[in-house]
Amino acid sequence: MGDMSNSDFYAKNQRNEDNHAAGFGCSVMELRSLMELRGTEAVVKLQEDYGAVEGLCKRLKTSPTEGLAGVQTDLDKRRELFGKNLIPPKKPKTFLQLTGGDACGAAAGGVEDEGEADAGWIEGAAILLSVVCVVLVTAFNDWSKEKQFRGLQSRIEQEQKFQVVRGSQVIQLPVADIVVGDIAQIKYGDLLPADGVLIQGNDLKIDESSLTGESDHVKKSADKDPMLLSGTHVMEGSGRMVVTAVGVNSQTGIIFTLLGAGVEEEEKKEKKGEAVEDGHQNTDCSHPPNHPIATIATDGAAGINAPGTASLINGKMQDGNMESNQIKVKKPDGAAAMEMQPLKSAEGGEADEKERKKVSAPKKEKSVLQGKLTKLAVQIGKAGLLMSAITVIILVLYFAINNFVMEKRPWMTECTPIYIQYFVKFFIIGVTVLVVAVPEGLPLAVTISLAYSVKKMMKDNNLVRHLDACETMGNATAICSDKTGTLTTNRMTAVQCYIGDVHYKEIPDPGVIPPRSLDLLINAISINSAYTTKILPPDKEGGLPKQVGNKTECGLLGLVLDLKRDYQPIRNQIPEEKLYKVYTFNSVRKSMSTVIKLPEGSFRMYSKGASEIVLKKCSHILNEVGEARVFRPRDKDEMVKKVIEPMACDGLRTICVAYRDFASDPEPKWDDENNILTDLTAICVVGIEDPVRPEVPDAIQKCQRAGITVRMVTGDNINTARAIAIKCGIIHPGEDFLCIDGKEFNRRIRNEKGEVEQERIDKVWPKLRVLARSSPTDKHTLVKGIIDSTMADQRQVVAVTGDGTNDGPALKKADVGFAMGIAGTDVAKEASDIILTDDNFSSIVKAVMWGRNVYDSISKFLQFQLTVNVVAVIVAFTGACITQDSPLKAVQMLWVNLIMDTFASLALATEPPTEALLRRKPYGRNKPLISSTMTKNILGHAVYQLILIFTLLFAGEKIFDIDSGRNAPLHSPPSEHYTIIFNTFVMMQLFNEINARKIHGERNVFDGIFRNPIFCSIVFGTFAIQIVIVQFGGKPFSCQPLSLEKWLWCVFLGLGELVWGQVIVTIPNSHLRFLRRAGQLTHKDELPEEDVNEENEEIDHAERELRRGQILWFRGLNRIQTQIEVVNTFKSGTSFQGAGALRRQSSTTSQNQDVTNVSSPSHVSLSNALSSPTSTTAATAPSTTGHSSCECIP
Repeated sequence: MGDMSNSDFYAKNQRNEDNHAAGFGCSVMELRSLMELRGTEAVVKLQEDYGAVEGLCKRLKTSPTEGLAGVQTDLDKRRELFGKNLIPPKKPKTFLQLTGGDACGAAAGGVEDEGEADAGWIEGAAILLSVVCVVLVTAFNDWSKEKQFRGLQSRIEQEQKFQVVRGSQVIQLPVADIVVGDIAQIKYGDLLPADGVLIQGNDLKIDESSLTGESDHVKKSADKDPMLLSGTHVMEGSGRMVVTAVGVNSQTGIIFTLLGAGVEEEEKKEKKGEAVEDGHQNTDCSHPPNHPIATIATDGAAGINAPGTASLINGKMQDGNMESNQIKVKKPDGAAAMEMQPLKSAEGGEADEKERKKVSAPKKEKSVLQGKLTKLAVQIGKAGLLMSAITVIILVLYFAINNFVMEKRPWMTECTPIYIQYFVKFFIIGVTVLVVAVPEGLPLAVTISLAYSVKKMMKDNNLVRHLDACETMGNATAICSDKTGTLTTNRMTAVQCYIGDVHYKEIPDPGVIPPRSLDLLINAISINSAYTTKILPPDKEGGLPKQVGNKTECGLLGLVLDLKRDYQPIRNQIPEEKLYKVYTFNSVRKSMSTVIKLPEGSFRMYSKGASEIVLKKCSHILNEVGEARVFRPRDKDEMVKKVIEPMACDGLRTICVAYRDFASDPEPKWDDENNILTDLTAICVVGIEDPVRPEVPDAIQKCQRAGITVRMVTGDNINTARAIAIKCGIIHPGEDFLCIDGKEFNRRIRNEKGEVEQERIDKVWPKLRVLARSSPTDKHTLVKGIIDSTMADQRQVVAVTGDGTNDGPALKKADVGFAMGIAGTDVAKEASDIILTDDNFSSIVKAVMWGRNVYDSISKFLQFQLTVNVVAVIVAFTGACITQDSPLKAVQMLWVNLIMDTFASLALATEPPTEALLRRKPYGRNKPLISSTMTKNILGHAVYQLILIFTLLFAGEKIFDIDSGRNAPLHSPPSEHYTIIFNTFVMMQLFNEINARKIHGERNVFDGIFRNPIFCSIVFGTFAIQIVIVQFGGKPFSCQPLSLEKWLWCVFLGLGELVWGQVIVTIPNSHLRFLRRAGQLTHKDELPEEDVNEENEEIDHAERELRRGQILWFRGLNRIQTQIEVVNTFKSGTSFQGAGALRRQSSTTSQNQDVTNVSSPSHVSLSNALSSPTSTTAATAPSTTGHSSCECIP
């Protein structure tokens, strides 16, 4: 197929044939067509055209064992001929393009202003000017955000390295430096950076779903299917491959090119040819694979849940494109899910279909803050629209009644233009009210706050991949953490061992160990571990030796060195190609075995793994002279009690090393794993210590104080896990908690049929602190169970840490997934939201702090903004209705909006976090965005400002002895009276901005103000600009210059805000029970419509009916409710969540309050009925229950 479509293509690409002349035995196009083949077809083609892989290596002038020599000229030549391993990103939008986009959006706002005579243009020009300012600020923000994400992207790209053999040395190379002909070492968890042909592989399985959409893992071997493609994940095993295509010529690159990633002319010309050539792949373009270089997509400035195509248009190739890939294509997540969940339906096809649908659903629901903000914005928008409509109607009616009814003036045609001018003026006033009512600065504040936090979090070792994860983290209520590397240092050292029937508490002298046992042990460890695992000399003198590769294996290799032996000569004697068969470690086997052929033709298999698992398979053990003796079940029990448990109670990880000999004739059936991995002879049990990181206990204590439960989920032995959990402070002796292993966990949560039941999980998770010997499925089940739980009144927000490929599903399911930057595999990083660049648990605590800070910053901004909005709307509305003209002009309003929005969002959103944030519980999903303290502040300050402004409006001329500005004719010059009002208003906002820094009722509003230089500079800057506007603004700003005395009065009235703030703090909140629900996320708002439909597929029919009944029932009640107390009872009515479990009663305290507040006895019965769990069953019969309940509402 490939050859047919390529025939006409070669004609065009004659220049590529020059590659032969350049001394390589194959051209780019030949290699490309080779990489399109799969399976036996590929093996045949390789054999016939190239003389197998060895022949291909010869043509590419590389050695399968030693790799390229690494000479710079040779590398440059390869890059020139075969391309670099980069895919050129699409050009980012320039600052001008962004300004253009914003200006178009804003142009609509600047048009209303025609129709006024001579001076009309001034207001228009001024409005236009302020619009330009807003546009520039927004565009600058977008541009800097885009730049930041590009920077983040390139940082991730530089950090991604790959193991390559050059000049016989294994080195780590940045992915972009890989060239055609390199010999790459691949291992479990890698994301392949280029296309290649497998030279030698051990038990290799690849997840090719990112290219094919098929979620089953593909087995790869040099003799059956040696083709490895970029962008695919290694799910098991290891091996070596020769790189045959990089960058735009790799399979991933071709698809990217078709999508228009590389925009060079050459690509444009070739595009037609490629479209034909890649006919069979082109079908796949709906889910482009991952950028082979930029392995880890960042969610760019396009916004948080932007779908792929939208971001493509935005010119951010990397963002959404990959996001869409993560959504549409089954990532390892889906693949693992397929393996874990037995297919429910009899026909596999149907289940596949469902699986596909499930995967195409968006990853997560809206973040807590997004949901609350959306709701609040809608509420404010509606209120603003209503106010502006009423303003216009009142003004028009007042004008009409006053002129045509009271004064009985006839409508004169020649006066029509003047009337129209009046109506236009009224319309502008209405628009002014609307403009002021809507907090345009809100999205800006959110963006600035998130972008600022993300940037600062980089310094705290948190690399944020999805913007909203940073804010969600502030609401986390549970963290499920790995043990190794996160809570511990991941520096494994062997400290105890049991060998030759003796338990040594420290590593013994090699002389006391039986020579045969010692030889077997040294060989078993040296050969049966990944050859990429090594111990290197320390970087600095006196430092610790460097551990490279799998840390547990490093601990065992360290034991070899401690026994005064060396592993390298043994490895040189038996290189990797000579290993007969390798059973690599995976989460099911929990062991690794390697078979070698002995000189006399028989076979020997070395095995190592979790001690209780390997010991079960042992039938013999080496005694004190190195001879094998029978190992009976009761010996095993004794060994577990006397050796393994004491080691585990010291917090050691126990590893058993064993071996087995096989006869050469008949050769064993190596694929029959169950019969091969039994009847072993135990050599030794090693206790490996992985010390707890010194900063972890303190970090966990902070989490517990902050209301976050830390759970440890580990693959280790239960005793080891418990010992480490006590050291970390996850559990305290004497507390009521659960430490169980995976087996017990599954016994407790599954019913007789083996299905997981939510009710059963609900009995386990609240007390669970340690889950040991857990499989990836257990981790996923636990996370899903906690998230879907309906026990508490708040839905749990769960963070999960993971490093292995198998953690993918749990990381995806969690609200926030943390991947390890050092130990983490590419697959884990891809599934995560935040990458911990130092693999340290204490960095998670910093993420919590930043997340809470984002939430608080936005609350601070809201508190400030809404005060201004309330005051400005009321002033504009009443002023316009009483004096026919708004005391605050349109341009002045725009300036106030500019201060409020842009500057205040900058000032308040960049407040640095403090430790105090960790001394309170998480807010949770149901707590309103605007707390009662904030409502009190908003209303309190609004009252102060309104009293002052109305006093100045109606008595200002008397107080200051100036001309009144009220009832001025249409084009009169600006008055001193109205200038004082405007100036006082701005001064009050400035000082209220300082008040807004505290939202929990603290008295000292200046606390830590100098830690935020941005805030100080913005306050002073705004003050300076205000002076310029008042003194020199003139007609455009409707300002008359003021004398120093009047200025001092304005500032004095503004300062009153700070004093008044202290008065408000002393008023207790209990008196303010109204207005508690602004921006509250009731359960109904949590999931967008389409997610609900998605989820419905998983719910059985009866449950769906039950739900529909409930919804109707609540709707009916909501329509006829009459009192706000009843509303409060319903506020946690129903919800769609997770696998569709119903969420029941709200917290008992709120029920009690609600019941006490309700006046009539009939209401009491109603709220009681609602708060009891049985009400959900009552809801199934909406018709009957509905009627009876409706009667009891007056």
